Amino acid sequence: MRLEPALDQILRVVLVGFMGAGKSAVGRRLARLMGWRFADMDREIVARERRSVARIFQEEGEAFFRHVEHQTALALLQEDGIVVSSGGGWPCREDRLESLDQVTLAIWLMVSAEAAVERISASRTRRPLLEVADPLVRARALLEVREPYYALAHWHIRTEGRSSSSIAREIAGRLGGGSPA
Repeated sequence: MRLEPALDQILRVVLVGFMGAGKSAVGRRLARLMGWRFADMDREIVARERRSVARIFQEEGEAFFRHVEHQTALALLQEDGIVVSSGGGWPCREDRLESLDQVTLAIWLMVSAEAAVERISASRTRRPLLEVADPLVRARALLEVREPYYALAHWHIRTEGRSSSSIAREIAGRLGGGSPA
């Protein structure tokens, strides 16, 4: 495990984890509690590309999407006072989390494949990687590959059975901002 940044020096937080883990909902609430800006990587990409993530995957493929995602992350992770909700696949490349600077805290929001698929099926957001005959089998396989990358985050927080508000309060409390959990 890498050294955790000193809490009084943290200038940005990046939330990582599988799709459906609650990164966007927690990130929005955490940013509000901290008085920081919130950025959802996927929404930033949609604004930049002027088309949906699903459409980017369909028209350009995953490799193009991952390139745009990387460029977007580089820009966002230069800002101070920001909470960034990463895409589920963003941390799953060599040196993504390892190369974060000493003022960026990475937090893994942990979710099981079963809970992720349940949350996603209740959502209107399309998830191109799970548009298959058996989304649960696909989610399990993806999660198995991605978990070692997610585990490189400084903090690991389970999300199942918890509200995004309680998770955001816990993080803010540990960071010394907002109200404690």
